Amino acid sequence: MDKDILTLIADVGKLSKSQRSIATYIQNGYEKAAFMTAGKLAAVVGVSEATVVRFAQELGYGSYPEMRRALQDMVRGRLTSVQRIAVARELTEGGDILHHVLSSDIDQIRQTLEDISHADFEAATDAVVSARNIYIFGLRSSSALAHFMGFYFNLLFENVHVVNEASSLEVFEQILRISTGDVFIALSFPRYSKRTIRAMRYARDMGATVIGITDNNVSPIAKLSDICLYARSDMVSFLDTLVAPLSLVNALIVAVSAKTGNDVTASFERLEQIWNEYGVYEKSEEEKSDV
Repeated sequence: MDKDILTLIADVGKLSKSQRSIATYIQNGYEKAAFMTAGKLAAVVGVSEATVVRFAQELGYGSYPEMRRALQDMVRGRLTSVQRIAVARELTEGGDILHHVLSSDIDQIRQTLEDISHADFEAATDAVVSARNIYIFGLRSSSALAHFMGFYFNLLFENVHVVNEASSLEVFEQILRISTGDVFIALSFPRYSKRTIRAMRYARDMGATVIGITDNNVSPIAKLSDICLYARSDMVSFLDTLVAPLSLVNALIVAVSAKTGNDVTASFERLEQIWNEYGVYEKSEEEKSDV
């Protein structure tokens, strides 16, 4: 939908008294409603869960989860860390935090699998395999994803550059020679890094293929990407869960390795020899007993 949910609520026609109560609650506390289940929202407002589902449909959404995702997409980049903590505390108060967080992570992976474009995933894989140079860029919490991807891509290719988090000038120095035939992979999730966006613009202006990995199609990362892959990233207290993004990165690494063929096998056979010769890994007690 082109309109955000608050605009849809303002434009909607006649609502029942119960539906109007839901609308009022969302308008006054959308940052909390965005992370509530239909049952939780119904209990807070004092209506039935069926009424909440019908309200979502009245706004034009196919289901309540679809409406909730629209709310989340709208608010995720707006909340400060302090606001995130306050929302998370209210949503998990008196509950099982372990169950809440792990269940949320499972849901994020499921939504990612349902929503992802297989065509875009294949296009991203092909672009990486055929790239002259691969640049990987992720700042702040996304830097963990960038370095994880870079670690495995470095085992597969000789042309991988993980851009280190540094000052703005130093970032541009690291991608100074990027050009046509290269791939620039940018990872960013709410709250989106301005430096990542500036680096993407430079890479695109230099003719590189820009692959974005972000949470939804209204992300500023999506707007600057030639190919964009989406992974859900829900809010958990002051942090965003990166379980689904990491799973997507895993899939990309495996798909890329599958397309490189026999080169991968040869590389890892040589690595195993080096690891054994220089004692890189400690053997388990079982392995020691077999020697």
